[in-house]
Amino acid sequence: MRRRIARALARPLVMAAAATAIPLVTAAPVVADSVVVGGFPVDVSTSPWTVALSSRDRFGGTRAGQFCGGVAVGRTTVLTAAHCMGRDVVGAPPTSDLKVISGRTDLLSTEGKEVPVRSTWVNPHYDPTTNGGDFAVLTLSEPLPSSAVIPMAGAGDPAYAPGTGATVYGWGDTNGTAAYAHHLYAAQMHVLPDADCEHAYPGTSDGTYLKQSMLCAGEKAGGKDACQGDSGGPLVAKGRLIGLVSWGSGCGRPGDPGVYTRLSDVVRTLGEQTGGTARRSSAGGA
Repeated sequence: MRRRIARALARPLVMAAAATAIPLVTAAPVVADSVVVGGFPVDVSTSPWTVALSSRDRFGGTRAGQFCGGVAVGRTTVLTAAHCMGRDVVGAPPTSDLKVISGRTDLLSTEGKEVPVRSTWVNPHYDPTTNGGDFAVLTLSEPLPSSAVIPMAGAGDPAYAPGTGATVYGWGDTNGTAAYAHHLYAAQMHVLPDADCEHAYPGTSDGTYLKQSMLCAGEKAGGKDACQGDSGGPLVAKGRLIGLVSWGSGCGRPGDPGVYTRLSDVVRTLGEQTGGTARRSSAGGA
């Protein structure tokens, strides 16, 4: 039986290997996001726009309260997954101690800075049944350095072409067996044809792959993938942000690629919401 993994966590959870999480019955510390499978440790200086979302009130002090990933696309603007902002994850209204941790490789360290989130905006078109439109915008209370901002790839950018090398970043389970990392990891993979994800996710309890708003990535043989959690973390190709970790079935399994929110759809939606064109780049500029 296929088991859907919407790659964030909803309540304090305990996880079986690459399986749906089970609610705890004790007050044990929460281990949040799982990270890339088949990856390797990296320093955050190589991807300074990769951030962690944190709430110690809801997820405890273990791993700095980290529960999802995110990516800075503006000095006060962070993108993450819409399902990371669900009431079952951050409460309603969102927890008052919601922060973005920037510039921190090791969650157990004090490096970098923890910036309070001033406001949240969840895509009103997000559909939790299909997983379509899975993104949210966080506005920070103070700016990050300009060097911590990555450009978004707009429609038609060659970075979306199947076969393009891409890298996903995050903190957490490094092998799908609840081996939670506190160090930032990355995994190198490829953009896959839409047909691969259309075949894997034609419309079941897992979700439905919609090529207009989703991106297929991983390896045909499996082995490299985001895993449960990692939600909202960046998928980067050719120096541009092309995807946000969203969902999938299992972690790194052959025939079950990872599904990412397609950034060109984010750019389009934000442009419609603001009545203009969202900031983007197809050349890698800031």
